Amino acid sequence: MLNLFSSQTAVVTGASSGIGRALALSLAKHGARLALLGRNTEVLATVAAQARATSTQVVCYAADLSLDPEMSHVIDRIQHDFEGVDILIHSAGILMQAPLEAAPIDDFDRQYRVNVRAPHVLTQAFLPQLKTHQGQVVFINSSVGQNARATVGPYAASKHALKALADSLRDEVNADGIRVLSLYLGRTASSLQEQLHRAEGRPYRPERLIQPEDVAAVVLNALSLPRTAEVTDIHMRPFLKPL
Repeated sequence: MLNLFSSQTAVVTGASSGIGRALALSLAKHGARLALLGRNTEVLATVAAQARATSTQVVCYAADLSLDPEMSHVIDRIQHDFEGVDILIHSAGILMQAPLEAAPIDDFDRQYRVNVRAPHVLTQAFLPQLKTHQGQVVFINSSVGQNARATVGPYAASKHALKALADSLRDEVNADGIRVLSLYLGRTASSLQEQLHRAEGRPYRPERLIQPEDVAAVVLNALSLPRTAEVTDIHMRPFLKPL
């Protein structure tokens, strides 16, 4: 295994499961030092234990990204524990499904805070280090952010806003040597998709969906490209269509 990222530190949100977990473990296999963020401390510790088999430094940070005090505390700790940040991956996200007529405004606010505001705050905090290291930022987005459908309006709005945030950031920091990548994912095997399938009254068939490891492979390929190229947007869909 090539140590493509052995001299680099990656911050990964949503690292306790799904895409975040797959990204963390893939980066660790290539030697990256890891700062892992998640809400479930026990599960996060399990991911960290696996990552330590190939990474020289893995630190877990339990945080609810909808709460400013917890985010501020995590930012301070990461800046204390690591010399700098080379890769920032925004993988954490939440979805609350309901028709607009019945959707609680508190659900809208929480999706905004986790899906948009938290990436803004974290990117702003680590941007000086990313500039120094000519780093890379990855936004895990959703196909719904570009093609909204019924009952997911607030979620789709938050993901559309995340696209705007990423596009604006790219225009601002390319001159500083920072690359910015957005991934627009279709249905990906995860606990969130299992929840959605249950709400839709459909059987959950994870083997027919994008696998988190597929996403990790695509992201690492983009991150490891020479500096003669930048991948800005990637769209992924399940190859096997719904039955």
